[in-house]
Amino acid sequence: MLKIVLPDCQTVTNGDLDLSVLERFGSVEYYPLSTKEQVAERICDADIVLCNKSPMTAETLRNAGKLRYIGLFATGYNNIDLTETNRRGITVCNAGGYSTDAVVQHTFALILHHFSCVSQYDRFVRDGRWIGSTTFSPFVFPMQELAGKTLGIIGFGSIGRAVARVALAFSMRVLCFTRTPRQAEGVSFVPLETLLAQSDVVSIHCPLNDASRSLFNDERFSMMKPGAYLVNTARGPIIEEPALRRALESGRLSGAAIDVLETEPMLPDCPLIGAPNLTMTPHIAWAPLETRARLLRLVAENLEAFLAGKPQNVITR
Repeated sequence: MLKIVLPDCQTVTNGDLDLSVLERFGSVEYYPLSTKEQVAERICDADIVLCNKSPMTAETLRNAGKLRYIGLFATGYNNIDLTETNRRGITVCNAGGYSTDAVVQHTFALILHHFSCVSQYDRFVRDGRWIGSTTFSPFVFPMQELAGKTLGIIGFGSIGRAVARVALAFSMRVLCFTRTPRQAEGVSFVPLETLLAQSDVVSIHCPLNDASRSLFNDERFSMMKPGAYLVNTARGPIIEEPALRRALESGRLSGAAIDVLETEPMLPDCPLIGAPNLTMTPHIAWAPLETRARLLRLVAENLEAFLAGKPQNVITR
């Protein structure tokens, strides 16, 4: 019987998903979380590993002589040393596209949070300030329409494309910067410098790689339209955090909203703690129950395809 190890299942479920559906493929060992040292120990005799963020490196794989398949509960694969897995003949498959709807929803929740001032007005009412107001509509916090504003999208994969469709429904002008030439109705593809200079909102939806790491630094922030709003639901290291803090403190940006950090969970000395006009959520854009249930189905389908000799969603880079 195949031995299947899940070294970090707490990153996928808090008990609201039934992972036992994976037991039809073999004997499954579940671990809520695993340190790097524990990963190496726990996968040493595994045939299959299904993980989210556990590191799969030369160090953690050193004793995993039987391992032939790694299935990711994720689209990104920064935790995988592909040089090592390729050398060992280990097939690695990711779960692309499962979180598109959820991440798009969260992206616009963050954008609307800024432009519609929902939390500020909610607090205004909760603090009793509407009682006794001189008007029925107190204009305390300046709201703005999205219609007519320019949204700049970094990256045009499935999430970037879906964000563009929603932006167009809000009657926004949509610009996009992507390394791969594209065409899409209603979207103008422009150099990064043009996008930064013209966009009222910049939303990041590109993968983390050598080209995108530290893409947003002091130089790039200086190129942005004064008063622009930045959203990052992609990967934390795309933004240099001290540079973002400086852009917020200087007023170069009117605000920012991020769902991801360079190091997660947040460290006590994170440079963004207490930064002005910054909204942060703890990497939960992908986390609605329906989204995670879809993820589990896709991971199971990927494993089934691999065992049938027809692997799908294979990472080859």
